Amino acid sequence: MEMPKPNPDVIARKARVVARLLSVLPVDAVIHDERETRAYECDALTAYRCPPMVAVLPSTTGEVSDVLRICHSEGVPVVPRGSGTSLAGGALPTADCVILGVARMNDVIETDYDNRLIRVQTGRTNLSVTGAVEADGFFYAPDPSSQLACAIAGNIAMNSGGAHCLKYGVTTNNLLGVTMVMMDGEVVEIGGGHMDAGGLDLLGLVCGSEGQLGVVTEATLRILPKPEGARPVLMGFDDNEVAGACVSDIIKAGVLPVAIEFMDRPCIEATEAFAKAGYPMCEALLIVEVEGSDAEIDHQLSLIMEIARRHNPVELRESKSADESAKIWLGRKSAFGAMGQINDYMCLDGTIPVSSLPMVLRRIGEMSQEFGLKVGNVFHAGDGNMHPLILFDANKPGDLERCEAFGAEILKLCVEVGGCLTGEHGVGIEKRDLMYEQYSADDLEVQMAVKDVFDPAWLLNPAKVFPLDASERRRATGLAAE
Repeated sequence: MEMPKPNPDVIARKARVVARLLSVLPVDAVIHDERETRAYECDALTAYRCPPMVAVLPSTTGEVSDVLRICHSEGVPVVPRGSGTSLAGGALPTADCVILGVARMNDVIETDYDNRLIRVQTGRTNLSVTGAVEADGFFYAPDPSSQLACAIAGNIAMNSGGAHCLKYGVTTNNLLGVTMVMMDGEVVEIGGGHMDAGGLDLLGLVCGSEGQLGVVTEATLRILPKPEGARPVLMGFDDNEVAGACVSDIIKAGVLPVAIEFMDRPCIEATEAFAKAGYPMCEALLIVEVEGSDAEIDHQLSLIMEIARRHNPVELRESKSADESAKIWLGRKSAFGAMGQINDYMCLDGTIPVSSLPMVLRRIGEMSQEFGLKVGNVFHAGDGNMHPLILFDANKPGDLERCEAFGAEILKLCVEVGGCLTGEHGVGIEKRDLMYEQYSADDLEVQMAVKDVFDPAWLLNPAKVFPLDASERRRATGLAAE
């Protein structure tokens, strides 16, 4: 069969863009060989792949500005990329785009313990922010399961949370300011080393905007003194709904743990085989952790364990040492990787009212039977941030499509009970066409009008967040007006 001939116009355009990028970046920071660009063809939503035209790895805000200025003048789309851990396709390239990776931008710029803040380049990994301050008795609170690898840039883009978000909030609650580069190369400062900036809350607009408005190159983050102590308790139950009811009762009692995490049997079995954390083989498991002085911890755990006993747990185990605590959390932090060893899966991210947990868990189980696909549930139960893992076979024709249809029904259910499509993973490409389930056409029109202001030609992170038909029309209109 005769292979299609390369388009001379496309080849010429790529050569021109590469030459211009090489004029402002080191040779090793511009990746344009087709074999090497495949390293950037997808993020952690690996079901979808598309090699970019070029990938660049700038090291400074100035270099990011130069890259965006060039791409703006050439009309080339730009897809910002942190560490590529997005589970919603947030960093998926298009064939005509430049991937702008911030992995080389990982310096600590400033630490200010008096004002409890740290300023970093956004390619720095989440866990290494705490690593930079923990010797002085501080930590950075948001802790996604991917915190060893995920970058602050992506955390800001998706407003990521983590196990301890119940007490400390998600990224937006711990973000004080950013340096952001606009699509035309202009560098702007938003917020700063204080709690609330005057005027419009542009920082709240940027956090969670999924790379639609600009490229965040530096971030000022809130750091907190380490708590005096922390202790988890492990609870095992014979029924998912009972575990969900226990979570609801803990929240209703007015107790504020630092974390309440949920795992069901499929996740427990996979995690135990992988991490050997000593989990009981039951239908549902909760990890509840509290912080404070020894007296505070004892008081809080006594209340929590009394609530748990009313639900007849099959196991109720309070950690007695730092090693036991680390082992309990090792299992939870290993859950996604453990599930990946046994099956392909799609990880969802719907959020629901905590009071709806029992019903939603029951309905997910029923839908699992209807679609003929198994589900593992592991999630931040304290704030209702669900993470159903739908297991499928990527090599079996039709399985991916069935998995996506199942996932769509779960997310619709989340919205129906008063929740939303995403808690911390973002919309990306995964949920863009479900946005009409949560928002009216007028709601989406207002959101897209905001993007018009920041990125009139719609060159930043195309084909994400907004329903594809609407965003493509908007992009065509913006490009025509340029």
